[in-house]
Amino acid sequence: MYSAPPAYLSRRRRHTRLRAAMVALALPFAGLEAAPEEKEKDKGGSRPLLLPEVLQSVQSQYPPYLAAMIEQDIANGRARQALGAFDLNLNAGTTFTPAGYYDGQTAYTVLEQPLTNWGGSVYGGYRLSSGFLPNYNKDRTSTDGEGVLGFRIPLLRDGTIDRRRASLWQARIDQELADPYIFRQYLDFVRAATIAYYGWLAAGQRLTLSEELLRVAKERDSAIAEQVKTGASAPIVQVDNQRLVVSRQIAVVQATRRLQAATIELSLFYRDKATAEPILPHRKRLPSAFPTHPSPAESQLTVDIAKALIFRPEIRRIELTLEKTGIDLRLAKNNLLPSVEVGLQAAQGTSSRLPSAMERTEVEAKIEFKMPLQRREAKGRVDVADAQIARLNQEMLFARQRITADVRDAHSALLAAHEVLRQTRLNVDLAQKLATAEAERLKQGATDLLALQIREQASFDAQVLEVEAQSEYFRAHANYRAAIAAGK
Repeated sequence: MYSAPPAYLSRRRRHTRLRAAMVALALPFAGLEAAPEEKEKDKGGSRPLLLPEVLQSVQSQYPPYLAAMIEQDIANGRARQALGAFDLNLNAGTTFTPAGYYDGQTAYTVLEQPLTNWGGSVYGGYRLSSGFLPNYNKDRTSTDGEGVLGFRIPLLRDGTIDRRRASLWQARIDQELADPYIFRQYLDFVRAATIAYYGWLAAGQRLTLSEELLRVAKERDSAIAEQVKTGASAPIVQVDNQRLVVSRQIAVVQATRRLQAATIELSLFYRDKATAEPILPHRKRLPSAFPTHPSPAESQLTVDIAKALIFRPEIRRIELTLEKTGIDLRLAKNNLLPSVEVGLQAAQGTSSRLPSAMERTEVEAKIEFKMPLQRREAKGRVDVADAQIARLNQEMLFARQRITADVRDAHSALLAAHEVLRQTRLNVDLAQKLATAEAERLKQGATDLLALQIREQASFDAQVLEVEAQSEYFRAHANYRAAIAAGK
């Protein structure tokens, strides 16, 4: 088999790396025209990219949101782990005496099931002894062994609650705690995606306005050139207009860069359905205008505050954390109680031949009492749980106040943005009227090019302010919806 010489391979690797570097440098600029996925879609005509399509991509393919969803799987795994404390246990063993007067051996196999409704456990199994054991040895059985069945039940401590059940209950609360965490992330991602979308739309409209302003200057430059040829205008007038063309070309380049940056930002949220890779939406997919928006109602504020206090995930998170801490408090108070455990065990011989000192059926009852005299650990746990509950109650109080303030502030910002938008539209109408009138005066020779340039620039600035005001309105609207926990 032919093998290329090392020098050739080295040159080829360098060439490959160089080509890859050139491609990597070109991708940010080439990709801004249209990502490969967008080009495929544009073959049959472009349709405007609307916000619901972007939000759908966030829900199904945005990696940080998918990572947040995994929190539920983690909580489910921890709940299953806590449930393992109640697994059926198999215990088996053997004992023997390698040296001594007695040479007996015993073996046992026991299945033990911890109880979930009350502390303790039930067990059953089989044990067998052989050799020579004393009569008082409890492990001594008949030649065929004996079956064993029994239970252990705590009466005070560990009765209604113990560490195993507390861990299981808290793990189940953690499953519920995953929901407000995911919802909080979802609200933040929807808000960010909405702001990125309207920033992209505003950047596209600003570029369109800049290109239109440049087009007007270029068309006028042709007309002025004809006037200079006929002597109707001085050459300096054409130079002034050419300066204006250059300055407006610079503005177009700056607006293009803004659109590129907004497109890149939007691509983090808008992804290909098949590969989940970011899509750089083509400029042709820009909607022609911002969507309509109703005037915000001040009377809705009280209702929205009430909704936010119910649906904001912060409240639910604190409620569930309080419930978890309440379990810690119950467990701590349980540890203050003395341990009183009762047990009952029955052994049934399986052989028809029993030693004279043994009964076929033996029943053994047991009661045991334990209690630390100082109980400092349990009292300390009670103090800690009480303090944590007091802290969480204060956090709950402030969270409600914080949510109310958030909604009020977001509503105030929305009202202000709507009023600014109304004023900018009036400003656009007035500026366009002045620019139109100045253009007519120039045709009639009643004014000069400088005055017209000033009017055109004022009209352009007014239109840009309107675009920015619309973008700010929808930014404020996204913040308000996040404040009242409205996901879509």
